[in-house]
Amino acid sequence: MEPQSLFSGICSNSITPLYRNPQNPLSSSPPSLSYPCFNQSKHQVSFEIQYFLSSQRLRSVRRLLCKNSVEKVSNLVSEKEGSKSWVKRKRLAVFVSGGGSNFRSINQACIEGFVNGDVVVLVTNKHACGGAQYARDKGIPVILFPKTKDEPDGLSPDDLVKVLREFEVDFILLAGYLKLIPAELIRAYSRSIFNIHPSLLPSFGGKGCYGMKVHKAVIASGARYSGATIHFVDEHYDTGRILAQKIVPVLANDTAEELAARVLQEEHKLYVEVTTALCEDRIVWREDGVPLIQSKENPAEYY
Repeated sequence: MEPQSLFSGICSNSITPLYRNPQNPLSSSPPSLSYPCFNQSKHQVSFEIQYFLSSQRLRSVRRLLCKNSVEKVSNLVSEKEGSKSWVKRKRLAVFVSGGGSNFRSINQACIEGFVNGDVVVLVTNKHACGGAQYARDKGIPVILFPKTKDEPDGLSPDDLVKVLREFEVDFILLAGYLKLIPAELIRAYSRSIFNIHPSLLPSFGGKGCYGMKVHKAVIASGARYSGATIHFVDEHYDTGRILAQKIVPVLANDTAEELAARVLQEEHKLYVEVTTALCEDRIVWREDGVPLIQSKENPAEYY
């Protein structure tokens, strides 16, 4: 039996900015809306979010249709070279908790045209983290999740799902996001949420095993190899189906910092490669439930 394509999509021609009242983000009364400012060129439409969304009041969104045929081609669909099939340009949400170096790599690959997709929203549990600041500098909307004592403007799980639906998100990429993904989001985006982990799972994963803790544990174990793993996300930490891995040797005199730097270099490459395949509908499932990546050069080959 031939593996079945995991993803399919229909073209959309709307951009949906969201709003909130900055004077009183928890107010239930409608704020005075200031519409987004558009800078339209031959190749892109950019917009600035003037107001955003609170956790207790979801505002309706105004759909702004792109009528320019150039915009439709560049933002919505791309035609595979030498093929009659069309692939919808994917809309990505990235989740971060820190500096977001993997997020930056993915976003840059999208901008440069290597990835048939765009990062349309960033989700973070720390509004002041480096990844969130980078997103703001690039004009990418930033939303807080979850709602906590330190981040009272954070969204609830149900509201988060609604917001991502409004942004018409196709896939969710976790890039150093340290919170457990809620069941509501897992159900809403089945087989569409991915995470990168700095070890060769299933080794050195699970709750509390993140960042430098992983690399210290690898060195202490005497393992000769480490690496990066991209896996589907389920209701637990680091237990979803493995999609791709990259091996990194552990040298005899490695420090955790040295190993971490070497692994991170491979993470950046691997996440862009997988995101590229994802946005080209090249993720397939074997009969036994193992996900594979279809080769772009030879569609009959998988890895």
